[in-house]
Amino acid sequence: MSPSLASRLRLVRERFVQGGQGHVLRFADELDEESLRRFLEQLEALDLARLARLFASVSGPAPAGDGAALQPCELIEVGEGEEHRRRDRIAREAGSEALAAGQVAAFLVAGGQGTRLGFDGPKGRFPVGPLTQRSLFAYHAQRVLAISRRFSASAPYYVMTSESNHASTLAAFEEAGWFGLDREQVVFLVQGMLPAVDRQGRLLLAARDSLALSPDGHGGSLRALQRSGALQDMERRGVRHIFYFQVDNPLAPVLDPVFLGHHLLGRAEMSSKVVAKTDPHERVGIVVQQGGRTGVIEYSDLDPALASQRDEQGRLRFRAGNIAIHAFALDFVRRLLISGVELPVHRAEKVVPCLDEHGRPLRPERPNAVKLEMFVFDALGHAERVVTQEVRREDEFAPVKNAEGADSPATARAALVAQGKRWLAAAGLPVPAGPVEVGPLFALDPDEFAANLSRTSFGPVFDRS
Repeated sequence: MSPSLASRLRLVRERFVQGGQGHVLRFADELDEESLRRFLEQLEALDLARLARLFASVSGPAPAGDGAALQPCELIEVGEGEEHRRRDRIAREAGSEALAAGQVAAFLVAGGQGTRLGFDGPKGRFPVGPLTQRSLFAYHAQRVLAISRRFSASAPYYVMTSESNHASTLAAFEEAGWFGLDREQVVFLVQGMLPAVDRQGRLLLAARDSLALSPDGHGGSLRALQRSGALQDMERRGVRHIFYFQVDNPLAPVLDPVFLGHHLLGRAEMSSKVVAKTDPHERVGIVVQQGGRTGVIEYSDLDPALASQRDEQGRLRFRAGNIAIHAFALDFVRRLLISGVELPVHRAEKVVPCLDEHGRPLRPERPNAVKLEMFVFDALGHAERVVTQEVRREDEFAPVKNAEGADSPATARAALVAQGKRWLAAAGLPVPAGPVEVGPLFALDPDEFAANLSRTSFGPVFDRS
C-alpha cells in the first residue's frame, strides 16, 4: 500500500472510530489499492456529525409542534360559475405571459425504478399509453414540447435521476430523439444519496468496499439543483419559476398556465395542487395550516376525528390531498439554500441487502434498516406566501405506484381513456365503446382538442409528431 493511501486510511479510521462507525473499515486491509481508494473517497465525503444528527431526529418521539390547532388550508376551489371562469381566465393570461417570456422551467423528479411494477428499468420508461404504449417519459416530455410550441419559447426541462437509473434514463431520451425536444433544452442532474443504517444508527455495508446508500428523497431535489449547477443554469436562462412534478403521474399537466398564473398573481414563494379527498382513509398527505404556516401532514398522523370532519356542504374539512405538483419561485429556492435551511428527514424502515459482520451477503425478508428521506413539501413551512389550488382528480392525478389495484397501470390507463372520451363528448362527437388515447402533441386541453378535430379525422388514437 502506498504511503499516501496508508495515511488516508489511518485518518479515516480514526475519524470513524471516534464517530462510533469504525466497523465499516473491518475489511479495509483485504482490499486492493483501487478498491480502497474508491472506498476512502466515499467515506471522506461523509459528514458523520450530520448523519448522527439526522438519525437522532427520527429516533425519538415526534416533535410536539407549535401547539396551534390544525386548520384546513386556504384553497382556490374548483368551480363552474362565471366568477370561477373569470378568475381562471385571468390566471391563464398571467401564466401564459411567463411561459412566453421563457421564465418557467419544468423540473421532473424521476429517480425511481419500476421494481414495484415488476418492470426492469427506470419507472419513466414504463409503457402506460392505453393504445400506443407511450411511456411516462414520453407523456411528460411531449407536454413540455407542446407548451414550448404553443408559446414559441423553449421551456428548459430539468430531469432528476438517481445513481441507479441515470444511464438508462439518458439512454431513453437518446433513443427517442429527445422526444422532439432540442438537446440543449434538456438538463440532467443526479439525486443525492444518504447512507442506510441499522436501528441503532450503525452504517451498513453493501460490499466490503462500499456503504449501503439510498436516494435522499424528493426533498433532496432542491439541493441537487444547487449541487449540479442546474440552479445557476436556470438563472443564466432567465428562469424565475420552477414547475415541479413527479414521474409516476401521466395526467400531470406540465407547465399548466392556469396554475402558474395563480402562483404568480398570489406572489407565492411556493404553490401546490391538491385534489379533494372523499374518503378520510385515503392514503395521501393533506395540505393544512398550523400556526399561520402551511404544511403537509401525513394521512397516518391526522387525528381520525379530524380526518372525518365534514363542512356544511358535506365535504371533508381536511380534504386537500397533496398530488406532488408544485411551483417554486427561484428566489425562494435560492434563499433556502443560501440560508442553510435543511429540510427535516423522515424515517422509513426498509429491507436493505447488506453484509453481516463476517462479510457474508444478507438479504433479509423483513425490514432491517432505516432509510432517511427528505420530502419536498416540507419547504412549504418556510414560504412566506403560498397558493393552494384545488383541481379535478380525473383531469390531473392518476399515479402509477402499484402493480395491481389502486394507483396501478390499469387505473392510470383507465383515467387516460376516460379523459379522451370526456374531450370527445365535449366536442360534440360520438364516444366509442372502446379505448381512445390523446397524445399531448395533439392537444393539452379540451378546447385545443376540439379545435384540432376540425382539421382532420383520426381513429381511436389522436396523435401528432
